[in-house]
Amino acid sequence: MDFGLGKVLPVRIEEEMKNSYIDYAMSVIVMRALPDVRDGLKPVHRRILYAMHEAGMTPNKPYKKSARIVGEVLGKYHPHGDSSVYDAIVRMAQDFSTRYPLIDGHGNFGSIDGDAAAAMRYTEVRMSRIAEEMLADIDKDTVDFVPNYDESLKEPTVLPAKIPNLLVNGSAGIAVGMATNIPPHNLGEVVDALVMMIDNPEVSVKELMMAIKGPDFPTGGLILGRDGIRQAYTTGRGVIKMRAQARVEKMSSGKHRIVVTEIPYQVNKAKLVETIANLVREKTIDGITDLRDESDRNGMRVVIELRRDVNADVILNQLYKHTQLQETFGVIMLALVDGRPRILNLRDMLHYYLEHQKDVIIRRTKFELEKARARAHILEGLKIALDHLDEVITTIRQSRTPEIARDALVAKFALSEKQAQAILDMRLQRLTGLEREKIEAEYKDVLETIEWLEGVLADERKVMDIIKDELLDVKKRFGDARRTVITSDVSKLEVEDLIANEDIVITITHQGYVKRLPVDTYRSQRRGGRGVTGMGTKEEDFVEHLFVATTHHNILFFTNKGRVYRLKGYELPDAGRTAKGSAIINLLPMEKDEKITAVIPIKEFSANRYLFMATKKGIVKKTELLEFDTARKVGLIALTLDEDDELIDVKLTSGEQHILLGTRDGMAINFPEKEVRVMGRSAHGVKGITLRDGDVVVGMDTVKKDGQVLTVTEAGYGKRTPVEDYRQQSRGGKGLINNKITEKTGKVVGLKVVRPGQELMLITGDGVVIRTKVDEISVTGRNTQGVKVMSVGENDRVVALAAVDKKSDSD
Repeated sequence: MDFGLGKVLPVRIEEEMKNSYIDYAMSVIVMRALPDVRDGLKPVHRRILYAMHEAGMTPNKPYKKSARIVGEVLGKYHPHGDSSVYDAIVRMAQDFSTRYPLIDGHGNFGSIDGDAAAAMRYTEVRMSRIAEEMLADIDKDTVDFVPNYDESLKEPTVLPAKIPNLLVNGSAGIAVGMATNIPPHNLGEVVDALVMMIDNPEVSVKELMMAIKGPDFPTGGLILGRDGIRQAYTTGRGVIKMRAQARVEKMSSGKHRIVVTEIPYQVNKAKLVETIANLVREKTIDGITDLRDESDRNGMRVVIELRRDVNADVILNQLYKHTQLQETFGVIMLALVDGRPRILNLRDMLHYYLEHQKDVIIRRTKFELEKARARAHILEGLKIALDHLDEVITTIRQSRTPEIARDALVAKFALSEKQAQAILDMRLQRLTGLEREKIEAEYKDVLETIEWLEGVLADERKVMDIIKDELLDVKKRFGDARRTVITSDVSKLEVEDLIANEDIVITITHQGYVKRLPVDTYRSQRRGGRGVTGMGTKEEDFVEHLFVATTHHNILFFTNKGRVYRLKGYELPDAGRTAKGSAIINLLPMEKDEKITAVIPIKEFSANRYLFMATKKGIVKKTELLEFDTARKVGLIALTLDEDDELIDVKLTSGEQHILLGTRDGMAINFPEKEVRVMGRSAHGVKGITLRDGDVVVGMDTVKKDGQVLTVTEAGYGKRTPVEDYRQQSRGGKGLINNKITEKTGKVVGLKVVRPGQELMLITGDGVVIRTKVDEISVTGRNTQGVKVMSVGENDRVVALAAVDKKSDSD
């Protein structure tokens, strides 16, 4: 078969694809995407700095156009797209991207809001002062040079790097099949760790972490916890949680605002603000009234104003959860070691940097030693010439040409050609006595220098001491304070862990406005007082529910439709004593004709506890508490109701208690809870009391030993009756007379089983609240009307009551 006379070779396509792909992958890994462990630079960054060094674009020189250095780099060392070079220059100049910028930029180099840098023809650059340290001593044979792409020039394979740049500025890159993501660190801390390793080469990662606390991002912010840092430093991989620096401030209007002054590394501030605005618009976060970016040249400041009735800590926690105010940094400490990619731990990175510095110092010392020896050799020749001055002058005068003179000096005085040439090049003023002394002194100094340099090469300890001194000098000149604060990891905490556990009073109006207040808002008064206004309401509205709980309780809201919804105490709006609160429909997904009829607090959902329910028509039901342990926002079915029935109350029971039901017309029944079997959530229930025509159940409570039944009527009359007066009956009976109903007392509004020492809180339809001691209410029999507990306005009536333990005031 003719394959073109040897010009066409058969190859297996899979072999060709394999070899070509491997070549491409290795090129990307070694020559583009990954930094060298020694100087922490990728080839493009190294070439930029070297080209600037060669072009004299140093910190003490004027700025030059960015396009000029881009052209230098492209034409001499990096034959790729100009955007790849300019983008690298821009990032090296951004103080929000690079912890210690290596390029000093003049002009628009972009912003933390994601604005692009101006075109390279507009911006100007020069090396930063710290970048000079990356190239220090590069002319002293400290690093290897290789031919550039067209072999017309030489370029360094690595920079001397007096700065531990890989850790200090970090690096990020995606190669083929691997990626690197090294966070920036504080220069002072890294130097301290290197000094620690110089003093103790066997130092552990744990000990090094005493010096290097963790990453130090240019944008500041917080790092949550040390577990991710420890894992990254130990294994080379880890996840670090970052969080914005935010504080809650109280405004003059009494409202609160969240002020963000630092954001996580590599987060776009403009997009962050836009995300918050979208979350408010979509009602994912409720309670934000205004959002402004007030950042200026003095620093970052994003202001988030909040509604008066929301908890600022809860809103801030929601922002951490739904926005980039909290972000993670996935650490992959991958770098090139001897041209090969390796995952390194913290100790490895410091070790390889010190090995590089050791090599740089040794090579620099050898270079300086050769230079010193060469100078000593010349000075020795000059000394010989001065010692035989007349003969040297005669020899030179008798020579026809410089070459003849040089050869004659070499032959007559046993000099080398270099020494002879130096004598010939010597100016006549060097023949003075003073100049002679200078040559003697210089020769002595050079000999001492040679001795010292030879001592350095003979003793590794001296090499390490030089490295240590130079690192400490770098720290002194360029070190700065840590910007990122490392705190304990509070992201795993539930929201309630951030909220103080306080006793609160919860009020809900007939038209569905809810709020919470500290329980000590209401001062204790004597029986018969007028009370204080507990809630501002419209004329047609009145308070229906008053409840005592804590900010950490789960509040279960039962509705007339037999459904139950769940919120935390702190999720209810906090409002002033006279404020009406917030509409509960903004908090719970209730239907139009659905309203709250019972509210109870649950500290925790546990076994062997039950929810006992009663309806207006006297139906009762018992269900295990655990069946209600769900965070479903749409609510749950609590029980199935008849068409004309409503759920009126729910109690938390042990399954062994007695239940007391009270009706509006003054009847009551006491029966064992055991007579009601446990049913599922969607069950209907069984009859608890047989009602007379027109009568309905208005209250339910559990019977407590030595307790008293407190009954309150619409006109503010109340009485206490010993529970012993209510003999046990079978479930479903008609019950006993509980209260003497008259026109003066009005119908019964509710009953509670109380104990001596408790306090009673009553609230009227107009929102007036009184808090009085239970002990001041008379103890009378069942068939009595009681005494005046609260003076009620002419068109007002008592609508709700709650018993409060005295200790609530001090808890």
